[in-house]
Amino acid sequence: MNLDQALHTFVIESRELLEDMEAALLAARGASERSEFVNALFRAAHTIKGSAGLFGLDAVVAFTHVAESLLDKVRAGAVALDDELVELLLQCHDHLGALIDAVDGGDDPSDARWAAPGASLAAHLRARMGQPAPREEALAAVSPANHWHLSLRFGQNVLRNGMDPLAFLRYLRTLGTIRHIVTLPDAVPALDALDPTACHLGFEIGFESAADKEAIEQVFEFVLDDCVLRILPPNARVSEYTELIHAMPEEPARVGEMLVRCGSITERELKAALAAQQAAGTSAPIGQVLVELGRVQPAVVDAALAKQQRVRELKAQESRSVRVDADKLDRLIDLVGELIIAAAGAHTLARRTRNVELMERNETLSDLVERVRDSALQLRMVKIGATFTRFERVVHDVARELGKDIALAVSGEDTELDKTVVEKIGDPLTHLVRNAMDHGIEPADVRAARGKPAQGTVRLNAYHDSGSIVIEVSDDGGGIDRERVLAKAVERGLVEAGRQLTDSEVFALLFEPGFSTASQVTNLSGRGVGMDVVKRNIAALRGSVDMASRPGAGTTVTVRLPLTLAIINGFQLAVGKSVFVVPLEMVEECVTCTADGEHDYIDLRGHVLPFIRLRELFALPGTRGARENIVVVRHGGCRIGLVVDTLLGEAQTVIKPLAPMFARVRGISGSSILGNGDVALILDVPALMQQAGARARPAHAAA
Repeated sequence: MNLDQALHTFVIESRELLEDMEAALLAARGASERSEFVNALFRAAHTIKGSAGLFGLDAVVAFTHVAESLLDKVRAGAVALDDELVELLLQCHDHLGALIDAVDGGDDPSDARWAAPGASLAAHLRARMGQPAPREEALAAVSPANHWHLSLRFGQNVLRNGMDPLAFLRYLRTLGTIRHIVTLPDAVPALDALDPTACHLGFEIGFESAADKEAIEQVFEFVLDDCVLRILPPNARVSEYTELIHAMPEEPARVGEMLVRCGSITERELKAALAAQQAAGTSAPIGQVLVELGRVQPAVVDAALAKQQRVRELKAQESRSVRVDADKLDRLIDLVGELIIAAAGAHTLARRTRNVELMERNETLSDLVERVRDSALQLRMVKIGATFTRFERVVHDVARELGKDIALAVSGEDTELDKTVVEKIGDPLTHLVRNAMDHGIEPADVRAARGKPAQGTVRLNAYHDSGSIVIEVSDDGGGIDRERVLAKAVERGLVEAGRQLTDSEVFALLFEPGFSTASQVTNLSGRGVGMDVVKRNIAALRGSVDMASRPGAGTTVTVRLPLTLAIINGFQLAVGKSVFVVPLEMVEECVTCTADGEHDYIDLRGHVLPFIRLRELFALPGTRGARENIVVVRHGGCRIGLVVDTLLGEAQTVIKPLAPMFARVRGISGSSILGNGDVALILDVPALMQQAGARARPAHAAA
């Protein structure tokens, strides 16, 4: 892995750790026992700091170190994790996120743009610790060695490959002076088992030189793949020597002895370490020994162990999961779509030839293509829980701004949908949540007067329904004043005075551009923008949005979205020579049309079913056939019929976007390529239902 790839991995992992930090901080607010959350915060901060140090990101290291020191005191019980400190740590989380974004964008995180806010937050952190920042923390303590330290273990194949280990040491002397060298004979086997062609040499070297680390590494360039080489700079941190002791294959006490002989630690400290092990009666870990010596803080050892555990867990998962670039997945879906179109063409040709064997082979091919399609789409399916989790912070911040006590309740977070939909639904949901908090939830005194709990609740719920995903944003606030909305619409000329509208139609007015009932403009609302953008963005995803409300009980906004934007199971139908596609999940049944030309509804087993004749709707040429069919479709609990000439049956449908000039055509949501190369239009069922509902209302009233 090159440096750019490693840095990209650092950015990804740091953002994941920041998400964990934010979740832990928000969860700690209402928890009676907070030690688990504090430990999670400390581990995340320490891991970010350690990883940032590998890339020389000093600004990230310095700031995170101050936060880590405070969290260590919180763990020790010296500082209380109250709500004020949670707010401060959330601000620190945001600043760290800005630094990571700067790294990702190729900027220098030590730039003045971030230095001032970072210094201010660091000052507040130090103030909470009750003392100025120490000039030298135990974790940042440096060793007395003012020379480079090399730990070198040659591989057994060095001699077999024609290399002379001592030649590398002689060449090393051309860059500086070898002050100390300790030979490690421990790995040499007994004479009767010794292979004279195998190398068992190891050295601990104290090297004084003005060369840099890269130049020293180049000395061993020809054996880097067949040796273990670790290089520590002059006056390295004690924590780096601790990691070195852990990394070497020998016993920690043996490595410690060699470090003493190289001048890295003192003999007194080594004897004290061995004495501590003997007194304990066990072979204590070297980390514990260094803690007892006062060389490192206990928190450092805990964090190191936690990091090792995380590494082990990640390695265990490597065989089960891999990271794949999103562009590669998109390319795969595109290719699968082309494969489906090609397979449909082959199937059409096979039917024309009436070759039974060829038709059987094509059926097998179609089955395999469908399974490949399902597997490819499954790769892009992600749980919506990650999107829901981010609203913990949104609710927290907005509630503080509004001065309200509001909680977030989440359900259905395991519901899966296409990653593209997840990425694009975040902003509309954010506006709906903020709107529910500002307009929906009443102030605490108003809620108390109405007999409600002082704390309001915003709920996010997701579930699957008829091939779609349904996301509900609801609140237990005061509900919507229907008459006030209607009066505002009449005032603006959106509705004629005296016109009777259903509740659904009245609430739909809230999604009109510029519509607002707020009495004053705030940072959150009142300017009449937002809800129309929400509807437009959801419509761009081939989705729909509806609103329901009860006075005093709250409001629920229901968003329906397709599971995927790429490939669907479709049901093909034809009017004359024109072919249309309906998502198969919406098709309920097909019946013979028995209606005369006077009505646009039928009696379907005792229920009124409004229908639309596609020939008339789209002004298609030709006349009605002797026999017409009605395709009954369902969406969001409503049903309508589509009158067509021919039922062509199920088919995999690759969704192609419409050209911009057709984007506003009502009733059409996309297009697809048929097996014979013709274009089929995909029907926008929700839009058709609105038209059918308007026509059938008098019929419902009569029924």
